Amino acid sequence: MSVSFLLRATLLAVVLLGLWGVLFRRNLLFKVLAMDIMNTGVISLYVLSARRGGVAPVAGPGSGAFADPLPQAVIVTAIVIGFSILALLIVYVMDLSRHFHTLDADRIEERWRRD
Repeated sequence: MSVSFLLRATLLAVVLLGLWGVLFRRNLLFKVLAMDIMNTGVISLYVLSARRGGVAPVAGPGSGAFADPLPQAVIVTAIVIGFSILALLIVYVMDLSRHFHTLDADRIEERWRRD
């Protein structure tokens, strides 16, 4: 087995672990954390799949093989968007916990239906 295959399998397991946490955890803070873990796994898989031979375009002289900077720009954008979504979700969870006095998704849903 190659190292690349093991790394891909590990990152896929991280993504699936995050998905499991989003679907099956009841605590909203754990759901947000699981979503961040899943986001990190997806970004890492993208970085691994975009990896190719070559050097950075500004690193060396000559007309050799250069690495494509576009996937790097997409990843930086995904990291920024993921961080902003994480910050907004944490604020929203804080607001929900202040209003309902719990972080349990089932209890919040029950109280939401009653009110």
